[in-house]
Amino acid sequence: PDEFAYQPGPGSLQEGSEYAVLYGNPGSEELFAMRLKLPDGFHIPPHSHPRPEVVTVIAGTVLLGSGEDADPDAATRLETGSFFAFDPGMVHYVFTEGETVVQLNSTGPWDIEYVDPADDPRS
Repeated sequence: PDEFAYQPGPGSLQEGSEYAVLYGNPGSEELFAMRLKLPDGFHIPPHSHPRPEVVTVIAGTVLLGSGEDADPDAATRLETGSFFAFDPGMVHYVFTEGETVVQLNSTGPWDIEYVDPADDPRS
């Protein structure tokens, strides 16, 4: 794990996130595995994806919630080693505690659609 070459981004997440593609190409129609490194207190506002999302918490803590209102008190606490999977279109949000690393596996092309377009750093 210390040899993964993390880089800033991806551009679909707020500043402070880093990622490393371990396998495949998230921009192509193929399987991929990607790690995201998120700082303490990072927040991903309510959003969905057009493809299934399969995630393992490698380090840190994820507060994961469902729905269009991001409420950390209503979120489920996922510690290191936890796993979750969402079907396409499932609206969810994330908060982190401590530096957090998650591994995301899916099929590309990967995208994220924010419930509130103002939350999208690409706009």
